[in-house]
Amino acid sequence: MATKTQIILPIVVISIGIGAFIGISSLKKPPEEKPPVDNTPLVSVQNIEFKPMTFSVSSYGVVNAKYETELISQVNGEIVYLSDKFVKGGFVKKGEILAKIDPSDYESNLLDAQAKIATANASLIQEKANAAVAEQEWSRITEGKPTELSLRKPQLAQAIASLKSAEASLHRAERDLERTIIKAPYDSLIATRNIGLGSYVAPGSAIGLMLGTEVAEVRLPLADKEIQYLESRGADAKVQLVGSYAGSKQQWAGKIVRSEGVVDSKSRMTYLVAQIDDPYGLNSPKPELRYGTYVTATINGSDAGDVTIIPRYLVVNGKVAVMDEDNTLRYKAVDIIRQEGSNVVVSSGLESGMRVITSALDYPVEGMVVALPQDKLLQSEPEQQAPQTDLAMGAQ
Repeated sequence: MATKTQIILPIVVISIGIGAFIGISSLKKPPEEKPPVDNTPLVSVQNIEFKPMTFSVSSYGVVNAKYETELISQVNGEIVYLSDKFVKGGFVKKGEILAKIDPSDYESNLLDAQAKIATANASLIQEKANAAVAEQEWSRITEGKPTELSLRKPQLAQAIASLKSAEASLHRAERDLERTIIKAPYDSLIATRNIGLGSYVAPGSAIGLMLGTEVAEVRLPLADKEIQYLESRGADAKVQLVGSYAGSKQQWAGKIVRSEGVVDSKSRMTYLVAQIDDPYGLNSPKPELRYGTYVTATINGSDAGDVTIIPRYLVVNGKVAVMDEDNTLRYKAVDIIRQEGSNVVVSSGLESGMRVITSALDYPVEGMVVALPQDKLLQSEPEQQAPQTDLAMGAQ
């Protein structure tokens, strides 16, 4: 039989274990209640602002002279004079003498032509006198009608023709003599010179290439869709040209003077021609716009009215997501009138002050509630400060 000790001891051990468990359990803190989680999607927004806008169209081109002339010799002879300015890169004024061809033969031809004029004049005077004498003699001899031969009219006509031929020879001699002096046809930049002092030229020989300095032109290619943004298809539109001069960017003003009127068969571009006055700044102080310079051009276009510009990626199926006054997501249909790189120009569908959502949403649904990051920060600040208040009270 079990003794009393054997019976009581297990009961005591079990009691002590139960008491210890109850004591340890009483020391545990109750689990804290977790605050409700706010799953409202955060978004970033862009405020819409409508402003007046004038369209502009960009292009590019190379600067060239409007007038380009290759000087050709019209007479033959030796070059006996060259101007110091008649060098590649030299500037000359209209009418300035560039070179002279030996005029000796042409001066002799002029004297010969003048002598022929004098001879022809003398012959004409003599024939007129002979005709008058013949008419008087015929009237004394008979009362009949004289023939033209009797009155020496054929001889008189021949003398007149000889005089006209001599005058023509004189004009040719004067013109040939004048052509021995090579002059600048207009204010020019010497592009090339093909002759030297003492060289011999013949009719048709190239003397030099002249580039006019009064006006420069730039051919500007435009895609057909870009022309719609220009007033009157670009006629008389102002152009701003930007290029490099002396190692820095410079700007020049010009205007569209004409369209070439055809579509290029290779590039499918339409070319507008911009004109720049006094490109080398010879008549007014300004940076040189040298021929051959590559420039970018901005052409002033038509008035777009009040518009706003937003990133292109925000427009999906012609609609834009906005955050309304109640912080809900709404979709607005917009009218896009132009695309400019990564942006689009919107004319209607939005209003000034609207907030366009610029961040991506995983599952956007119209009418869903959205929030701004700064709004959530303001809501969380009081919660973070509450424990600090309790501790302060406990310390008191």
